[in-house]
Amino acid sequence: MEERKRRARILTEALPYIQKYDGKTIVVKYGGAAMTDEALKTSVMRDIVLLSTVGMKIVLVHGGGPEISSILKQLGKESVFVDGLRYTDAETAEIVAMVLAGKVNKSLVSLIHKCKGKAIGLCGVDGGMLRAKKLESADLGYVGEIVAVNVSAIEIAVSEGFIPIIATVGVDDGGQVYNINADTAAAALAAALKAEKLISLTDVRGVLADRDDEDSLMADISVGEIPALIGRGVISGGMIPKIESCADAIRSGLREAVVIDGRIEHSILLELFSDTGIGTLFHG
Repeated sequence: MEERKRRARILTEALPYIQKYDGKTIVVKYGGAAMTDEALKTSVMRDIVLLSTVGMKIVLVHGGGPEISSILKQLGKESVFVDGLRYTDAETAEIVAMVLAGKVNKSLVSLIHKCKGKAIGLCGVDGGMLRAKKLESADLGYVGEIVAVNVSAIEIAVSEGFIPIIATVGVDDGGQVYNINADTAAAALAAALKAEKLISLTDVRGVLADRDDEDSLMADISVGEIPALIGRGVISGGMIPKIESCADAIRSGLREAVVIDGRIEHSILLELFSDTGIGTLFHG
């Protein structure tokens, strides 16, 4: 009986948050351990289906770094990173498109269906969703920066009850495909969709004041604080593009962007269905 009461209490406590986000668009950037651990992967997909079932418009944006690195290794190619971004030569660009838009994307669609959800796989090339050009700030080969976003394909999918799952490759006017950082793409899509919230899954609790102390989580950061945190090394390496993407989303009109620990089971539910959340929240 006590267990039943506990379950009932959890459900009733979730009600205000379900009502708060009913009909709202939530963009989830999916990556890290939550993509490589099979138990976590299934847990995340079930949570996504749950959120969709209770009325939220969920858009899942994914990378696939470990899968890409694995395929490159099998082909005898070394993975090279510069400031957290993958150097992408012409051959690697083709492999990235194949792995992200093919293998990874369709496996996630299949898993959503297995969890009794309704998903459709898309990539940034579809409908000119992510128009790109060669990244100008650094020579990373066929790594692109987004110049325009067209979310009509996503909106059509959502209107038909699908959960859109987006692979982050882009294309220029000449048909050249570019590797787009998944955090950057998720932020741009969240802004274009006028989403209520951007949730980014990573492999740490969030931004840590002391990187060696997971109890030093910074629960709340304003966009204006980010440059100083980068300068002090609090935000570094692969976290830089992730956090800068959150800042870009806020500057583009998004109210909230949050980085959470995807290693924790049901982390998305814990973030959405509580006042305090579990990660680092970014705001204007």
